[in-house]
Amino acid sequence: MTIPDIVPTVAETAVSAGSSAEARSEAIDRPGLRRRVMGLALPAIGENLLQTALGIADTILVAGIGIVALAGVGAALNVLFIVMAALSSLSVGASVLVAQAIGAGNAARASHVAGQALIWGIALSLPITLAGLIFAEPVVALYGMAPDATAVAAEYLTISAAGIPVLALMLVGGSVLRGAGDSRTPMVITALANVLNLITSWGLIYGQLGMPALGVAGSAWGTLIARVAGAALFLVILVRISTRLRVGGRGTWRPRWGTAREVLWLGAPAALEEIIIITSFAALTPIVVGLGTVALAAHRVALNVLSLSFMPGIGFSLATTALVGQAVGAGRADEARAVTNVAMRWGILWMGGLGVLFILFAPQLVGIFSSDPALIAIGAAAVQVVALAQPLWAGTFVVGGALRGSGDTRTPMVVSGILGWAAVGIALLLVYVWPALWAVWLAYIFTGPPEIGVLWRVWRRRVRKVAEA
Repeated sequence: MTIPDIVPTVAETAVSAGSSAEARSEAIDRPGLRRRVMGLALPAIGENLLQTALGIADTILVAGIGIVALAGVGAALNVLFIVMAALSSLSVGASVLVAQAIGAGNAARASHVAGQALIWGIALSLPITLAGLIFAEPVVALYGMAPDATAVAAEYLTISAAGIPVLALMLVGGSVLRGAGDSRTPMVITALANVLNLITSWGLIYGQLGMPALGVAGSAWGTLIARVAGAALFLVILVRISTRLRVGGRGTWRPRWGTAREVLWLGAPAALEEIIIITSFAALTPIVVGLGTVALAAHRVALNVLSLSFMPGIGFSLATTALVGQAVGAGRADEARAVTNVAMRWGILWMGGLGVLFILFAPQLVGIFSSDPALIAIGAAAVQVVALAQPLWAGTFVVGGALRGSGDTRTPMVVSGILGWAAVGIALLLVYVWPALWAVWLAYIFTGPPEIGVLWRVWRRRVRKVAEA
């Protein structure tokens, strides 16, 4: 087994002395460059689809136990999402540094960063694990659920906390491979881990295949077992199999604070950005509550549809981060600019296409989740408004990814954080004028243009500095 080599050597491009930066970017923008972008983006999209499919399957399995189990597991997962966002500080920072090292032709530096990210991922996850084991019940009690649902959530979170170190290894392992230009291997490992998760969770929840019937705890144990297997695969590939990013050798596993500081300096803002965005979306819920129970249920459906629509954007963002990082490491500003332009076009095409489908088939999409006519009507109107924001979000994903690849993770955090919360304030005002769910989502039509506008302006200035360096 070998890691696919999908980062070919960039050919030199002949450019006339009097051409502009944009013309030079277009000269580089050829089918080979598009293939590189798609070669990284498509597996990343597939990986996200697999994760979403697994979440849906897990929800169906747990729902078979009862409403209390479903509510408890949902609360525990909300806590775990925040933990994953915090751990992403290492994965994003390591991905950027590995990409820049690969671009500079410094394989030793790339391998060193990858090894240190793995070590520090474990080190930073251990205190989180300890806190989860000790404080699981008090944390989930903050949701104010019934005692039986709180007990379920605490049990699920306690078991899941034990697996946070292997979760960190999976996140970091996937990120450093993508930084090196390989997004297929993380997708394959995710697929294998998902299959194992489904089999073990089903067996442990309901006592199938000779396994004990553990109920909700079986779902948590199934996920833990799958993550252990996934982390082991990543380690084997990085230590023994990969020819592009080989981790190991003398002194590899000795923690180096200097490298950790570099990784966290880049990654911490990206992690904080995720947390800010998650909390801003959560802040919409109290606004929607005032519209009634049916609107609240429709809002949950709209969030599910939104999670699907984000997948192409996330895929193109990851591809842009890796390829821009490699271009910056090689000192090729024109290539960085061209990669961003290609990813922008394809991201808008994919997410814009999804937006058209959302507008045309909104009632059918909402109908997958509920047969209630009132919910379908309310949800469909919200989904159609969400559809209008798709091209704007595509641009935000791609330009944010380009900035991260260039080493600027703070601008996306500040811009997206401010405008994400601005959308909450605008939604509050719009609902006061139009008390309907679609008005909540209309807020993002107002915040989208300034967000992509500011990010694009900063990106142009950033890539110009790279060219002058």
